[in-house]
Amino acid sequence: MTTGKVGVVVFPGSNCDMDAYNAFGSVLNRRVELLWHKETSLDGVDLVVLPGGFSYGDYLRSGAIARFSPIMNEVVSFARKGGLVIGICNGFQVLVEAGLLPGALLRNSNLKFVCKQVYLRTETTSTPFTSGLKKGEVIKVPIAHGDGNYYADDNTIKGLQDNDQIVFKYATAAGEITAESNPNGSMLNIAGIVSRERNVIGMMPHPERAAEKLLGSDGGLVVLKSAVESLN
Repeated sequence: MTTGKVGVVVFPGSNCDMDAYNAFGSVLNRRVELLWHKETSLDGVDLVVLPGGFSYGDYLRSGAIARFSPIMNEVVSFARKGGLVIGICNGFQVLVEAGLLPGALLRNSNLKFVCKQVYLRTETTSTPFTSGLKKGEVIKVPIAHGDGNYYADDNTIKGLQDNDQIVFKYATAAGEITAESNPNGSMLNIAGIVSRERNVIGMMPHPERAAEKLLGSDGGLVVLKSAVESLN
C-alpha cells in the first residue's frame, strides 16, 4: 500500500461513488475513505473526489444544493490551501457552483441525456491529473449526463486559454476537434478544465468508469494514477 489517502464524498443521489472507490482502492491500491456529505472533516485525506450522480436529485440546478453540504466547507478550504480535488460529472457541476471553477454546465444542446463512449484530446499536461499523458494524446472514456454543456463568457474563455486551463476537449479518435465529436454543445468542445492554481480539476467524462479494460476501456486510469502519484 502506497501513501496518499483518497476521500470520496457521498451526497444523497451520488451513484458513481463506489466506482471511484473501486478505481482508487482496488485498481490503484490506495487508501480510500467514503466521506458522507454531513461530515465536517476530511479526516486527513490528500485527494478529494466529488463523484458523479444526481446529488439531491439535481433540484434547482445540478450541484446547486450539494454546494451547501457541510462537507463542502471543508472541500473549499482544502482546495484553497492547495489540496487536490477532482470533480467528475456531477462533481464538476458542484465545483462550479462552489466557485472553485469558472463557468457553468448547461443543459445538453440536444436537450437529451447522453450516455456513450467519447474520445478526449489532452490539451495540457501541466497538471497533477495529466502528468502521465502527452499533449495531444487521445483517451477513450464514457460520459453520462444531461447537463454537460460547458459555457462561460468571453473573458472567462480567454482566461482559460491564456492560462492553459483547458485540460480535455471532445475529439475524434484521431484527435480532431469537430462539431460531430462534441456530445453536448460545450464551448470549444471543452470536456474538462483546471483551476488557475492547477490543483482542482472538473471534467464531465468518467475516468473512474474507464479504469479497467474489462469495462471497455482503461483510458481514464492514467488521469487517476497521475493524481495519486503526484501525492508521493
